[in-house]
Amino acid sequence: MQAMQYITAAVLAAFVGYVAAWYTGAIEGNFALLLFLATAVTGAYWLAERLLFLPRRRRAAQALEDAAAQRRAELDRMGIQKVDGDVQEAKGRILMQPWWLDWTAGLFPVIAIVFLLRSFLFEPFKIPSGSMIPTLLVGDLILVNKFTYGVRLPVINKKITQGTPVQRGDVMVFRYPPQPSMDYIKRVVGIPGDEVAYLNKRLTINGQAVPTTALPDFFDRDAMRYFKQFEEDLGGKLHRVLNNPEVPAFVQGASNFKFRENCRYSVEGVSCTVPEGHYFLMGDNRDNSLDSRYWGFVPDENIVGRAFFVWMNFGNLKRIGSFN
Repeated sequence: MQAMQYITAAVLAAFVGYVAAWYTGAIEGNFALLLFLATAVTGAYWLAERLLFLPRRRRAAQALEDAAAQRRAELDRMGIQKVDGDVQEAKGRILMQPWWLDWTAGLFPVIAIVFLLRSFLFEPFKIPSGSMIPTLLVGDLILVNKFTYGVRLPVINKKITQGTPVQRGDVMVFRYPPQPSMDYIKRVVGIPGDEVAYLNKRLTINGQAVPTTALPDFFDRDAMRYFKQFEEDLGGKLHRVLNNPEVPAFVQGASNFKFRENCRYSVEGVSCTVPEGHYFLMGDNRDNSLDSRYWGFVPDENIVGRAFFVWMNFGNLKRIGSFN
């Protein structure tokens, strides 16, 4: 048992060290992997507790009770009725979980529930930037549906069910292609086979202009200025987009991404043919969004899920609700 204390201390120290290194930026962390390992390790301790450690403590407690009963019987034969000592208190101490099981097996049910919910049902996500304004604001805490597009295995993200096909207009969370350890959120503009063009700040899909309606200007409280606002009908989904007339239409600084030959850049903007198994995504804040125009297409294996609900914004409780 002494060895298990040292082993458990080393395991917990490794987890704490990983989190600390991640937090300080010394390493690039992977929360899905960390949660999977925590579930596996605490699960192993939970099984060991049920099958090994708890039966062992119960046997020790029963042996103590049997010995106390035998001693009382012997004293009774000697005519001694009063016996000092509380056997039940000692038995309780023997049955009590040691600290190293409290911090492993004791946490397994909670960690397992979080792991299952996050991996297969819903994952929380915080909006880190203004690229999806006005649909989503900085600080919005949203939920991501993990099964709409098909259930995927945690960590490796391999799809095991088909689910519903990705549709134009969906708000998607995905692994950022240039750095898959990071999650991004954008709106799906093009699906496989689409010819997507964003020229002179007008979006067309397969040669058809996406219907837009001018709305009153949007006031961005963070930037403390107004922006041109439009309602866009993309795949039957109405949503608002922003445009800044002062920003030029051409794309500056596009990287050398995979399938870049499918895209044609000009002073007017960009047009791309979406390859099979990939998607073209853009932010609703069109002139303040690092999206597929700059780093290319999102492969199907990078999909995390469909964003659909703001569950909290501590600065504005009125933000709570569905945005699809």
